[in-house]
Amino acid sequence: MSDEEGQTGQADAPRPSVFLSYTRTDSERARQLISALEQSGFDMWWDGLIEGGVDYLPTIESALLGADCVIVLWSHDSVESAWVRDEAESGRDRGRLVPVTLDGTIAPLGFRQLQLIDVRGWKGDPKAPQVQRIVSAVKRAIDAGQTRGGKTGGHHGHVLPPLPAEQTGVSRRTLVLGGLGVGVAGAALGAWQFGLFPGSNGDTAVAMAVLGFANLTGDEDQSWFTSGLSNELRQMLARNPLLRVSAPTSSTLQTDEDDFSIGRALGVPNILRGSVQRAGDIVRISAELVAVEDGMVRWGETYDRKLEDVFAVQTEIARTVALRLVAQIASESEAARSIADQEGVGGTKDLQAYEAFLRGSALADASAGYETDRAALEQFETAIRIDPAFAKAHAMRAQMLAAVANATDDSADWARLYDASIKAAERAIELAPTLPKGHISLGFSLNNGRLDPKAARPHYTRALELAPGDADVQRAVALFYAYNGEGAEALRLIETALKLDPINPRAFRTAGFVALLAGDFATASAHGEKALSFGANLSSAHYIVGVSQYMLGDLAKSEAAFAQEPVPLFGQVGLAIVRHRLGRQAEAKAAFDEMVADYGDAGLYQQVQVLAQWGEKARAIELLAQASELKDPGLLFAPSDPLVDPLRDMPEFDRIIAPLAW
Repeated sequence: MSDEEGQTGQADAPRPSVFLSYTRTDSERARQLISALEQSGFDMWWDGLIEGGVDYLPTIESALLGADCVIVLWSHDSVESAWVRDEAESGRDRGRLVPVTLDGTIAPLGFRQLQLIDVRGWKGDPKAPQVQRIVSAVKRAIDAGQTRGGKTGGHHGHVLPPLPAEQTGVSRRTLVLGGLGVGVAGAALGAWQFGLFPGSNGDTAVAMAVLGFANLTGDEDQSWFTSGLSNELRQMLARNPLLRVSAPTSSTLQTDEDDFSIGRALGVPNILRGSVQRAGDIVRISAELVAVEDGMVRWGETYDRKLEDVFAVQTEIARTVALRLVAQIASESEAARSIADQEGVGGTKDLQAYEAFLRGSALADASAGYETDRAALEQFETAIRIDPAFAKAHAMRAQMLAAVANATDDSADWARLYDASIKAAERAIELAPTLPKGHISLGFSLNNGRLDPKAARPHYTRALELAPGDADVQRAVALFYAYNGEGAEALRLIETALKLDPINPRAFRTAGFVALLAGDFATASAHGEKALSFGANLSSAHYIVGVSQYMLGDLAKSEAAFAQEPVPLFGQVGLAIVRHRLGRQAEAKAAFDEMVADYGDAGLYQQVQVLAQWGEKARAIELLAQASELKDPGLLFAPSDPLVDPLRDMPEFDRIIAPLAW
């Protein structure tokens, strides 16, 4: 054959044929995708090609069975279509199905073992990453079908049936009884073999992200349950020093980004994600391990379990994932020891207690101010009434008691709340000495409630030792160091926390405080604005922006920020300061008087900030001494607070804040 003949033969090679299954309500999006895929070299078949007068059923069946690949467009409407399901089933059974979600809808049961390609944000660009992922998936499906023995046109070839359970090495019964973690561990091990995790190339930690599990209950009020499950799983894995686990705080994060965009934002090569459905006392948990780069599903499985078995599911996932991954970079004894440290730490076996705990955690994560903090506290107290030995609930109760104390307008109530917080944290540590949250809560309450950083420091240090890969722990320790003048260490920790969890608004809020106390006002303002950009009206974030812009000289922007602060005390102090600087003394005094009337002695430190900026230094020092006697937690800011800088040349100032030194 001549070269010319060879070139002609190659040019005439048939283009792969792709059958597109969709519902009519999605026609417009379907046409966009058809155009993009035709430009990528595929012959697209869809029912719009059927000419009038043709018997469409045999025509569709012939096209479906003759296609090299089937793409199904799942949407809110198409999952209800029997036609679409039948067409998808044909593609699935021949091993040639590529599922796409148009609006974030999860594939119906029977189709969840395949990775969904999410095109919600696609604008029709044929070269967009979403289209390239579909192209890659179609090519893989065609290649896989040919490898199994089928020729182009899946109905012509022989497709091998799935291996029986006995031949896989793990029976279906073993998987169900062993829990979700067996499958996850196998997926993780496979990911190692595919080179998806760092660690095999000399890195000292294995990287992955746990995303928020989707709530498929049909009731948005149940989202606390699914987000709580994934957050608990993340914390369990993060306590292993040989794992590097990143994740957004998805229970509060509102984003239009797909999972792959989130994975790229987190800087991890793989994501573990899933969904939860509840029906009576049965919970259906689906999970899959996905490569971010190409969307390849390395493992996926769905299990129906009794609701009370949810604890076993969590523990088994964390234990087996950690064991299989850690074993690649550590000896068996090191792996076993790191896993043993995370098992059975502070949990409960009572489902009602656990549900109350998850409700409280969702409210605590919202961090929207006094009302949500009180509601969270009530949930944790409910969990403790049901199970008095639930250490995690005691630790979270301690945290919320401190949060409520910080927002109270009664100084006597403030002291009582902090005393209760310290006792709750001590009880958590008594029940679970290696629970990081217990040590963080006790450290915080000792530091903020007793102004005793010397007593608090060992607990912050211990929490960091127990959970070196937990961004929440690193944020807490970073802020503690920032209060106490260790800016370099605070900066190191908060930078690590932002790398671990770069789309968590609370991480940016803490970073804002760290920068503010270090005197880097431009960075502090940027971090505060970033925290607010996620959509949550986060308490204190507007305050960070307001103080930073005040120090930078942009009084209009400062006033606007203080006016939006959801915690009245922090908003009032800022408005009193900035309006005075603007020459609006009557308005400034009104804000100050309102603050004093609302908070009294509970806002002494904030009164000091205002008076220092107003130039009333003698009165400010007098109130600072009173704040010290009452152990006002606001005093923790004093060593680095720019708002009290006018007082630093006064000898009394150093004497009053001296007890805060380590």
